[in-house]
Amino acid sequence: MQTQEAPGNDGSFSISDLSLEEQELLEDIRKRKLQLLQEIKQLKDEIAEVTAEMESMDFSEDSKNNPKTKQMSIGRKKFNMDPKKGIEYLIENGLLQNTPEDVAQFLYKGEGLNKTAIGEYLGERNDFNVNVLKAFVNLHEFSDMILVQALRQFLWSFRLPGEAQKIDRMMECFAERYCELNPGVFQTNDTCYVLSFAIIMLNTSLHNPSVKEKPSVDRFIMMNKGINDGGDLPPALLTSLYESIKKEPFKIPEDDGNDLMHTFFNPDKEGWLWKQGGRYKSWKRRWFILNDNCLYYFEYTTDKEPRGIIPLENIQVLDGKLDKNRPNSFELVSNNNEIIKACKTDSEGKVVEGKHSYYRMSAATPEEKEEWMRCIKASINEHPFYDMLVARRKKATHNVTK
Repeated sequence: MQTQEAPGNDGSFSISDLSLEEQELLEDIRKRKLQLLQEIKQLKDEIAEVTAEMESMDFSEDSKNNPKTKQMSIGRKKFNMDPKKGIEYLIENGLLQNTPEDVAQFLYKGEGLNKTAIGEYLGERNDFNVNVLKAFVNLHEFSDMILVQALRQFLWSFRLPGEAQKIDRMMECFAERYCELNPGVFQTNDTCYVLSFAIIMLNTSLHNPSVKEKPSVDRFIMMNKGINDGGDLPPALLTSLYESIKKEPFKIPEDDGNDLMHTFFNPDKEGWLWKQGGRYKSWKRRWFILNDNCLYYFEYTTDKEPRGIIPLENIQVLDGKLDKNRPNSFELVSNNNEIIKACKTDSEGKVVEGKHSYYRMSAATPEEKEEWMRCIKASINEHPFYDMLVARRKKATHNVTK
């Protein structure tokens, strides 16, 4: 880097006069500026490409003679970029009726639609979307299917969103529909709901490489004792479900490849923090994002993938007072004095397992430090998805007589 001049006591100074951290910060800013310019150019090119494609789309003879075909194509693209606006466009242009049933039919057919966008739209809480969800689920035919087959069909028709409340509504509708079409299989809808989640978690445990201890069929049966309105499900049924998942994992729709970007759309908190290194105890400025009970950190705000991921499990947040030069620091420490289960990318871009027993971060101000500590503690303590599942399991395992 060339020496830059700036006013000083003798009229100028060189970057070498700055501290190491100040030099690193300047270098980060320079790199960020170059990367931002590249990202802006790339974004402009992509916008121009999409705009040109939308304007020139379907200029075939068929489309010239049928403008509705062109509008439908535009509507699908709008839906994939913004589901709500896409549906509004299709309704305004008379391509969809303003009814939950017609919108649900459009989503169920799914022609040209992004399955992540379908899941996003179905998960919205307002009354119209909830009615669309119910109509969408009712379009599925689960008669005479074992539960795992029904789940395969259901989970392929859209991509589950990340929010617990949305997943809860979707799975509740699924359980209600399955029990309606298969009376007598389960005592209550809650039994079907709990067992469905048990199957989804079994799928993860059996087929996720990071899970070292694979559950046995006996353990799976034991985990589901008493969920049939206080009684046990037939071992033969649970064994067949186990064997089906062991033989063939769920196929999860992957139609856009931007799962992490969806994770970072609406974070619980984000901002710059200084992070102390593991092997070398120097401090680096990193962009942190808190979401989905994980703490992600990036080298630049424009990075599409994080440099590291810290799951907020079995850890505690402590006020860091070990470094006098870092008065606004705090620590993430394992509850059991064990290695924190985390991962990061090395210098070659490979994902490696982290070997930290603690992480140290520092904020710019005392107020920022307190806010980060509060948000991280809340993320560790709040598990609405599992809280809902535990509540539903309790309901399914206790046969309450009035």
